[in-house]
Amino acid sequence: MSATTATAYRSHNETDMTDRNRRQVRRWLGFVLFTLFVLVLVGGATRLTESGLSITEWKPIHGAIPPLSAAEWQEEFDLYKRIPQYEQINKDMTVEEFKTIFWWEWAHRLIARSIGFVFAVPLAFFWLTGRIEKRLRWPLVGLLALGGFQGFIGWWMVSSGLADRVSVSQYRLATHLTIACLIFAWTVWLMRALSPHSDDAAPTATSQRMAGIIACMAIFQIYLGALVAGLDAGLTYNTWPLMDGAVVPGGLFVQQPWWINLFENPKTVQFVHRIGAYVLFALVVIHMISSLRAAPETPHARRALVLFGLVCLQATIGILTLIWQVPLGWALAHQGGALIVLGFAMAHWRGFYGEYPRDMADD
Repeated sequence: MSATTATAYRSHNETDMTDRNRRQVRRWLGFVLFTLFVLVLVGGATRLTESGLSITEWKPIHGAIPPLSAAEWQEEFDLYKRIPQYEQINKDMTVEEFKTIFWWEWAHRLIARSIGFVFAVPLAFFWLTGRIEKRLRWPLVGLLALGGFQGFIGWWMVSSGLADRVSVSQYRLATHLTIACLIFAWTVWLMRALSPHSDDAAPTATSQRMAGIIACMAIFQIYLGALVAGLDAGLTYNTWPLMDGAVVPGGLFVQQPWWINLFENPKTVQFVHRIGAYVLFALVVIHMISSLRAAPETPHARRALVLFGLVCLQATIGILTLIWQVPLGWALAHQGGALIVLGFAMAHWRGFYGEYPRDMADD
């Protein structure tokens, strides 16, 4: 075998190995995404059923074991009785009724703990066996660190409702959900970077930038939605397209200073969330039309069309959730739809950059 043939053979084998390793890493990241999706939905259910304050202590290790006897259930219930939510809202609650809200919060924390293992153990395996490319190492470690920080943020959020409030702070809830979405979006970005890409050029000179703006706007809209959830603002003004009988309702800036209304006035928060939805919809429509006009046959244009369809579906679910006064199933569908829109928007944006180059394999 000539030196040239041997080099080509070796290069072909290395390419095959890189492809195989990337497929394995993508499958792992795909499972992480699925777990994150379930976690966010269970977290949403925990919030909607007002279950988030049922566990009043942070026990990262011991807390994984639920009460196993009547005495342990009573002990957990007695701890719950000390907080304002029980005193002001659930004074007549029984132990059996307490178990319902407890299981939601316990499941949420269990899934959150599980994600740590789902992420860390395969990461260590892939790293030690040389399947993680150098370019990916620190981004993946950063994701792991952000996930650990998110656990602290979760407790910081819960603690806000244990002393002077009957629910958690909407500021902390929005922070908690936004960080979860950033972890989700970052995972999508890395997974997409390891996937095959089209060689087609962007439809227009601004397509890539517009895709990035849409992805960032999707995250911001989720943040606004978290403020709505934290204030129970979706339970009021349940009409559309008018709000309180007007396109722009009155009473949006009645609190002082004026900017506090953007975070603490339920009417203003819901109105801003509506405006955010309109802005996101407009951006997606503009992006789709410009892409289809310039290069309708490219994957970029087809993705823009799919993104438009997803946003339309999400908007429809959001409107129905509002006018039906936030039923649990529809509210969870809306939250899940937001994650799907965000994930697809991130993948679409990453699609303009091309696949990660293959010159950074382990030595």
